[in-house]
Amino acid sequence: MLLLRAARSRAGGPPGRSPSPLAALSQVLKLERNRRDGVMFPLQRLARNLVPGAEEAAFNLFQPGLPALQRAEVFFTSGRGHAIDYVSSAVRMDHAPPSALPEVCFIGRSNVGKSSLIRALFSLAPEVEVRVSKTPGHTKKMNFFNVGKYFTLVDMPGYGYRAPEDFVDMVEAYLQERHNLKRTFLLVDAVVGIQSTDLIAVEMLEEFGIPYVMVLTKIDRASKGLLLKNVLGIQKFVKEKTQGCFPQLFLVSSVEFSGVHLLRCFVAHVTGNLPTVEAS
Repeated sequence: MLLLRAARSRAGGPPGRSPSPLAALSQVLKLERNRRDGVMFPLQRLARNLVPGAEEAAFNLFQPGLPALQRAEVFFTSGRGHAIDYVSSAVRMDHAPPSALPEVCFIGRSNVGKSSLIRALFSLAPEVEVRVSKTPGHTKKMNFFNVGKYFTLVDMPGYGYRAPEDFVDMVEAYLQERHNLKRTFLLVDAVVGIQSTDLIAVEMLEEFGIPYVMVLTKIDRASKGLLLKNVLGIQKFVKEKTQGCFPQLFLVSSVEFSGVHLLRCFVAHVTGNLPTVEAS
């Protein structure tokens, strides 16, 4: 479950939570090189385990340099004149806020770690409270959050276990009517890989011609061998079975903060706020 309550800090108001030690790039850069590479570029680090001569193109399509990662971090850091705010929740599109900004949405199976990932992305905005429930399928509405004047992030209900009865109608209407939607982030559990319910989500995105990207969550729970196996299998699926999916996967761990900085950069990029991304 995700409940984000964005209330701007005011004098005398409740203090925000403390950011994770690795929420800021400045702290990641203090790590020894091998661990630093794993936090910043987990997919590229995993590619070191490929057999000689294996195809590596899909591992390196989006690999920004440090300046781009630092610029992206600014968008996810709240401050004076730049608030990260909860806007509203909706169960129908006529309840949704106006589509004034570029938009991205996060969608995935119940218990895939969507709440924890959004919590990690917003960890540099201490006034944004993210609550993660131990009970999967608790999010029943579309939750809209404005990141300053730059873009909107939408948290969609989870599908599968305890999904809202009108989940399909809600999501289909959103995908068809939200013309400012720049990218959908489809979350997949890195331990179990693509499930049958994920395939339904893929079919929906493909049918409506929505550009999307797959994000593998909970990589800290998968062994290196299992993770590589699932990554290669999903890459093969993306190459052979999809047209609208970005070829590169994004690997994340909300526990170890792996891949979170890279994902922030990709969000800033696809929303048009970071059009030029220098390669590392």
